Amino acid sequence: MTITNNPFVREITEARGFALYVGIDEQTAKGLGLTLAEIVSQLRSTLDQIAPGLAQESFAAVALAKPGCGGKNVDVVRAALADPRALAKLSEKDQAARGVVIDLARRKIFIDGVNACLTEKEFSLIEYLVDNSAENISRDELVDALWDGSEEIAGRTIDVHVRRLRAKLGKYQDIIRTIRGDGYRFDKHPDVLIEGI
Repeated sequence: MTITNNPFVREITEARGFALYVGIDEQTAKGLGLTLAEIVSQLRSTLDQIAPGLAQESFAAVALAKPGCGGKNVDVVRAALADPRALAKLSEKDQAARGVVIDLARRKIFIDGVNACLTEKEFSLIEYLVDNSAENISRDELVDALWDGSEEIAGRTIDVHVRRLRAKLGKYQDIIRTIRGDGYRFDKHPDVLIEGI
């Protein structure tokens, strides 16, 4: 008898068996000249060699996933077969995917895990604001920095770009603040993660 530290089981327990997750997809098995059924059969044979009759007390289930779902095979298997720790990890990933991720290295922004598909100029705009976070940035400074001070670019052009950028940020559009009479500003925000600094 043991008292488990597993948060999902809060009582005295006894071991009655174990699960062995095997992460191998059909293509990999085929490349080895096997099928998944043959691998299961060989594992059962090994079990019988270790402890005669043990194969009769074993159960195999194939974990199915949508094609191209990604991730390591063993993690997909654990989640598909409802391993509590794997499900908890997936839940953590879902939580981590919420919010805004500004990936400076790849020059992309993800909103709740989905690429916001910014134009180059939109990304340059938010990148400049992030690089100068907690500072008020005037429209003239943005024109100088992003359009090389072109006299043809007016403050209204900056406002149009900011409006389009905010539309793509959706419910997180308030991460770019308008400073009345003084341009725009980006402050650190709990929903924003900046990567590639």
